[in-house]
Amino acid sequence: MIMRRTPSSSRLPVLLAILVGLVALLGWHEPRFIEINNLINILRQSSMVGLIALGMTVVILTGGIDLSVGSLVAVSALAGAGAARAGVTFPLCWGAALAAGALLGMVNGLGVARLRLPPFIMTLGMMGFARGLAFMVTGGKPLTGFDASFRWLGIGGWMGLPLPIWVFGGFFLVVWVLLELMPWGDQVRSVGSSPQAAWGSGVNVPGVTAQVYVLCGVASALVGLLLAGRIDSAQPTAGVGYEFGAIAGVVFGGTSFSGGRGSLVGTVIGVLIMTVLESGMNMLNVNPFAEQVVKGVVIAAALVLYGRTGQALRG
Repeated sequence: MIMRRTPSSSRLPVLLAILVGLVALLGWHEPRFIEINNLINILRQSSMVGLIALGMTVVILTGGIDLSVGSLVAVSALAGAGAARAGVTFPLCWGAALAAGALLGMVNGLGVARLRLPPFIMTLGMMGFARGLAFMVTGGKPLTGFDASFRWLGIGGWMGLPLPIWVFGGFFLVVWVLLELMPWGDQVRSVGSSPQAAWGSGVNVPGVTAQVYVLCGVASALVGLLLAGRIDSAQPTAGVGYEFGAIAGVVFGGTSFSGGRGSLVGTVIGVLIMTVLESGMNMLNVNPFAEQVVKGVVIAAALVLYGRTGQALRG
């Protein structure tokens, strides 16, 4: 039987305290920050990066990383948008986008699992390939002019909350069940902790490795659909920089770059902290270049705080 490794229970309260303290500080400095509309907007923004961060968490749990997620957002959005413009019904449009994300994710997974390419190299190559493909098929121009049914996922709402928040919540629940209640979660953690030991326990290491990249590709596709629906445009530049935001949330949430240990809840709180920080700096008119410096400092501080610096370098 594979023993499941769980993150330190003391870490989540610390993250929650940081989140609450940050919101309180920004609200005290700028009362508009804690207005309900702004808080809902923060949740909407968090849901976009958060979807990718959930997929990234599972990948990093196996000791891997996926730098191609932003490019997969663009390709998936274009696949769904192209189907929509061809007159395909909206469920099939969504299916086309999800299939594109899953397919490219599978290519990543097979490259890492079967060809034994380093995850950094494989996904860096996919990042360039997918982005180039997006520009090639569109000529660098966005696809626009979708009907309301295609846009619904990005602009609709339910019970006073935008649909992207509900999509994020549903995806979180699915991934949480897979990781915490199913044997697959033990297998993912065991691959990250020790692939050799996982082999000895009967785990299909290449299969599990490929599956986590497929899951990450599906998460990217969901973001592509939400983004295209919200702005009524599928752009070849969509998703640029999303990999940085996702990795930042995962790192701040305490997932180990060496694999085997991590928390979906920690990732969610980490993403919220990064989004609150970014939103607060925007509201306070902080120089955009300074924002990047602050984010980098926060990530470095998180690595030091969790004692992961050496592990990250080895990963």
